[in-house]
Formats: sequence, structure tokens, C-alpha cells
Amino acid sequence: MRGKQFVILSTTLALSLLTPLSVMADSSSNKPNYASTQKLAVEKAALLTDTYGTTSLQYALIDQGNIVISGHSGKNQLAKNVPLTSETIYGIGSTSKMFVAAAVMKLVDEGKLDLDQPLTGYIPDFTMKDARYGQITPRMLLNHSAGIEGSSFNRALLFNDNDTYAHDNLLAQLATQSLKADPGAFSVYSNDGFTLAEILVERVSGLDFTTFIHKNFTEPLGMKNTKTPIDPIDKAKMAGTFIDSSQTPLPLENYNVIGTGGIRSTAEDLVKFSQIFTGQVEGILSVQSVKAMAEAEYKKGMWPKNTDATFAYGLGWDSVDLFPFNNYGIQALTKGGDTTLFHSSLVVLPEYNLAAAVTSSGGSSTTDQLLANEILLSALQAKGVIKEQMAEKSHGIPVKAKMPQDMSRYAGIYGASNSLMKIAINPSGEMVLTSLLYPGDPGQKYVYTADGSFKSEDGTEKFKFVVEKNERTYLWSSAYVSVPGLGQTVFSEYTAEKLEANPLSKDVAAAWNKREGKMYYMMNEKYSSISYFSGLPAFPIVTSKEAPGYIVNNKIVDANKAVSQLQIPTIAGRDSMEFNFFTKDGIEYVKTTGGYLYAGAEILKPLYAGKQSTATIQADGLARWFTVPATAKGKILSVKLPTNSAVIVYDEAGMCVNDTAVSGKNEVVLPKNGTIVFAGDTGAKFEISLK
Repeated sequence: MRGKQFVILSTTLALSLLTPLSVMADSSSNKPNYASTQKLAVEKAALLTDTYGTTSLQYALIDQGNIVISGHSGKNQLAKNVPLTSETIYGIGSTSKMFVAAAVMKLVDEGKLDLDQPLTGYIPDFTMKDARYGQITPRMLLNHSAGIEGSSFNRALLFNDNDTYAHDNLLAQLATQSLKADPGAFSVYSNDGFTLAEILVERVSGLDFTTFIHKNFTEPLGMKNTKTPIDPIDKAKMAGTFIDSSQTPLPLENYNVIGTGGIRSTAEDLVKFSQIFTGQVEGILSVQSVKAMAEAEYKKGMWPKNTDATFAYGLGWDSVDLFPFNNYGIQALTKGGDTTLFHSSLVVLPEYNLAAAVTSSGGSSTTDQLLANEILLSALQAKGVIKEQMAEKSHGIPVKAKMPQDMSRYAGIYGASNSLMKIAINPSGEMVLTSLLYPGDPGQKYVYTADGSFKSEDGTEKFKFVVEKNERTYLWSSAYVSVPGLGQTVFSEYTAEKLEANPLSKDVAAAWNKREGKMYYMMNEKYSSISYFSGLPAFPIVTSKEAPGYIVNNKIVDANKAVSQLQIPTIAGRDSMEFNFFTKDGIEYVKTTGGYLYAGAEILKPLYAGKQSTATIQADGLARWFTVPATAKGKILSVKLPTNSAVIVYDEAGMCVNDTAVSGKNEVVLPKNGTIVFAGDTGAKFEISLK
């Protein structure tokens, strides 16, 4: 649920900056005066909601256990005219993982769990297709080094629906999966690892996860506005979520993998939670456990050379050495999260008992983190810890140097999660990086310099090639990204791995050539899924002549199977994918990692263009897909919906025209060359009228 790119969502919502709810300490005491920090928070929050696409947000700063600044900015529930308050609740996405990590460490403190014993000793029915699963330990789940493929989110991300299917079926999903590497070999972001850790907490404690975190964290800390999808909630207290310029709030988003990304909270509650990690409260976690969580776990496996970075995993933490605080000699811990509609960031400075949290609707965890950073840097100035903020950094304007001839061996095709690129290196010392997923990409040019790296013209990016001890070749990148008015973030990681040649036999090549350009449509997602609303849930098979034998970064291994064999730490190697094709009743299907089932375009049937017809969900529970024939274009589709069902209509470009689970409207004008899906419980019968 976290990625390295931040998303700027367009919006035309007007800015509404509300008065901060809590102010600075008394200037007559020895406590710092936070007047300038308060002013900065107000201005930067307004910048996010006015310029950077955030719909609404909250922020809070805690110092020595006291919330000294709290405020909010933006628009909330427009249609109902519900104002923002400090108790408006947001989804916090992957910041939920810190609750899982803390829960595991609580069990360690109680002597019920050992971080370094096999996971199978606590979850005997945990098994995988790959025999190495027996080496996985609880520690590996928390530091992302278990080697688990990715994210089993089938039926997990739903509107107004707290179905626990994804959690309840995770062990069954993992039983069909292999590992991407030896457990402990390197840390690469894994959502499923934290859902598995959530199950671990439940098995060892005997409590469901929601009950456990309330008993051990939210109740002792007074976090009254922290909930999970299992808890009853007043929907009017949830922050409004919107798409583009629409002023109609979307239904309640449920992330039903709670420990991975499903917790809801407020900025004030999150900074209360941070007290566990600053030592401000006692009796929740031991000093030893808090310290262990902040250790540099990422260094235990393969990892790029240390430098300024956003990701440096601890136990649960995205980073235990966050930039720019590392440049001041200050340890900063951070965890951020993104769902489809909500975002958050928590940044903690344990040495100073300081923490800032930002939660938002729209925007991104990256911009939330930048706001938290700005608030904390200002607070450090107010406390006299730092005199002034350092200037922004770059790698410097490149000075071209003579390139060794053997650098050309690094040219070739490189892959990463959802990425395929070509790297060309010419004798004059220029590297050209071209995306193969975007035809017509002119490529980005970088100049060879004396330190052995290739740099961008403006000095913000640099690349090096590294051959690791596993004998694989990686493209290392470091990029300083400045966001005007919000400071700077940095990404330093292995961003791609060189792909080996994969020549195919004639028979295998022929099988995949038949699929070229063919669309495959999602069949087993729940009717309430956000996937339907986000856009046409289908994908084409597209290969590149530059990378024969691959589907994106997935290596074709036979006529019906392609797998990802990438071994990239951090983010670029996350969410490995496996494709398994089979044919049933004349329809070609493909199963992918995470429990998803798709059917080939032959599943599509033209919708009956007469006045009355029906569509029924069969015993297999799979969705029914139709095309809009020319004779039905422009007609009004009206559907009598059965219980637990939805009808979703897409235009020719795959954009959602109407989703009954979102709009509540069961009438829509059928678009030219559109697509329609009927989804619901087994036996659901849809009565269709056209006029």
C-alpha cells in the first residue's frame, strides 16, 4: 500500500482553512513557543489542499506527551455541509502496520512469542507451495524479508462492506504461492506479510485483532477515534472522499485487511499512539521492544549502499533513519500509508519525545510526510535543537568524464514491479533510459561522471550499476525530489534488475502470440469492490519486441505460465505476479497471484437489445460480462437489482459511467462500444429493461 511515487489528484474544491484546535505552550514558561510552527502548519496545510490536490487533511504535533498543535484544512462532506474537526476520521492505510508490529512486540514482552522461531510453530496450518516457507519467522514478517510474493487483495477493498474474506482466506491463498527469495535474504515491501502477522497475533493471543489493539493500545492511550472496519462507526464522522470535481461523497471505503491497511484514525490519535515509541508512556511496550523496532533491520540482508533515503526498514517502520533528519544527526522513524482514497504519515523523533502526524483524503502519503517533516523541523527550531534548516540537496550539475569501455556490458533490458525498461549506453558516455511500456517514450538521458555514476542534467538524479553477491545486476538510483513549498524527499534504491535472455520454443512462442493484445476480464471480484469503480477491471496481454520471452517483467516459462523472478529489495520488487492460463468450456482463463481470476475476451456477449431480458449469476458465482451493441447505444438501461449485487457500465475508453454500488442509481444511458458487468451473489437475477 505504499509506493515511491506520490499522486497529485485534480480537484476544483474551494479551500476552507479552519482555525487550529490547539495552540502552543505558555511563552512565560521554559517550554518552547510554537507560534511560528503553528503559523507554518496552517500555511503548509493550505498549500496541500489548495495546490497539491488534497481534499482535506488533519495535522497534529505532540511534545512530551502534550498535543501542542492540531488543525485541519480543506473541504469535508460537502453535500451534508459537515465541517472538519479534530475528530474527523480518516483511513490511515499502511500506517496500520505499526499497530501490527506493536501487537507482535507486546506478545514478545509477555513471553508468548519469539521473533526468531519458525512461524509454523505458532500457525501450524500455515503452508506454501515453496518448501522454504518453514524458515519464515515473525521477525521476517515485520521487516519485510519473508520473501512472500505480494498482496492478496481479492474481495478486500470494498465500498460499504466489511467482508473479512481476504483475511479469512489468506492462508489458503499462500498455500498456492511460491517465495520470491530465501527468507531473510532481503527486505522488500510485503502487504501479505502483515496480514499474516495479524493472524499470528490472533492465534497467539486468542483475541481477534480489533479487540487486541483496543485492549492494549487505543483504550490505555485514550485513542477514542481509532477504529477498524469491524467496529461500528458513525459514517458522518468519516472524512469525505471524492473523485475529480464531483461534490458527492463516495461511499465508505473499507480496507478489510486490517493489519495491512484497514485502520481508521485521526492525526491526534496517531500522535498519542506515537508515545509508545518515544518512551512517554510506560506499561504498553518494554524499552527493549521499542528499541528493537527502531533497529536497522534492512541491513541484515541485501541492500544498496547507505545514503539519504525514504525507506530503511525497522520492525514495521518504513524508515528508522528518515531524510532529512539524518542530516542533522537525529533519528526519525516513519510509517506512511495509502489506500485508494485515504492517506497518512506518522513521523516520530524518539530522542526528543516529538511526533507529527498527518491524515488526508486525497493527496498522498508522500505529501503528508512532507508536511509532517516541515512541522517537526520548525518545532526543533522552536526548541533550539537546530538553528536553521539546511539547504536542499542535489547530486550537483554533472561534469562529464571519460567512460570505461566495459560500462557497455550493463546495457540491456531491466525490469521492476510493473516496469520494463531499456538501457542504452553509447561510447560517448551517455546513458538513455526508455520505458518499454509506453510506446513513443523518447527516453531520459544521463551523463557519465567521475564517480562512476550517470547523472541527470539538473543533478537531481544519479544512477549506478551494481552486481550483487547473488550475481544479479541492479540499477541503483538516487533522486532528490523537491516539492515547492513542502521541502524535499529522496529515493535511494535498486530501482530495476537486469533481465536474462529468455528465448522461447516455437510452440511456446505461438501460444503467447495468440494472446497478444487480447483482453482478460476480472471474474471473481465482489460486487462492492472499489476495483469496479476505479476503471475497467481488465488487462491486455502485451509483449515487447525489445524483451522477447517476457510479459512486462514476468518470465514466460511455458505455454501457459509466466512468473516474476525478480529479486529487488525495498519497493521496486514488491507485488510479484504469476500468470497461470487454462481453458474451460471453450473460455480461456488466467489466475494471478492474490487470488484473482480473469477470463478472455470471448467471455463477452452482446447485451440483448430488446426491451426486456435477464442476467443471472451462475453457481460458480462469477461475474457476467456484456458489450453494448450498436443497436443498444444511447438507450436507457434500467435494472431491477437483486440483493447483494451491482451493475457497472463502462464507456469505450474503460471509464466507469455508472456503478450502482456507488451512485445508487439503476438507470444509465448506454455508451457507444461500452461494456457492462453484472456482479452479485450466486443466483442473483437481474431484470433488465431498455428504452
